[in-house]
Amino acid sequence: MRLGWTVVPSKLKYACGAPVIGDFNRIMTTVFNGASSVAQAGALACLQDEGFRQMKDLVAFYKENATILRETFQDMGFSVHGGVDAPYVWVGFPGRASWDVFAEVLEKCDIVTTPGSGFGPGGEGFVRASAFGHREDIMEAVERFKKAYGK
Repeated sequence: MRLGWTVVPSKLKYACGAPVIGDFNRIMTTVFNGASSVAQAGALACLQDEGFRQMKDLVAFYKENATILRETFQDMGFSVHGGVDAPYVWVGFPGRASWDVFAEVLEKCDIVTTPGSGFGPGGEGFVRASAFGHREDIMEAVERFKKAYGK
């Protein structure tokens, strides 16, 4: 689940001088019903001492997964970006279409990645691997990848 806040300063004005906040509020209340009760309760729980501790532990766990992925790909000689302060690792396949690499990894490894081109032209030639998963699944994935791409 995702939950976020937007702050629109009351002093923010359009070029014509009209305040932005009225239009923003109208759009948000017309098009968006707001965050679910479950997401709101979860967010509030994260603000409590125990919830905050658990949230930090979970973030640390996923960062460890990202480190495992990043280091595996680097050790295999791939160009790698990310995986340090985010749960995603971008693996480069220069000169190859990201959809082709996605299909190849799926076929060879039974691993779902995300084609980089889905994030715009700068993502072409990359696939994105996610660190969101159980540790044993991450370890299995890297072993499958090593077996298939044994660089």
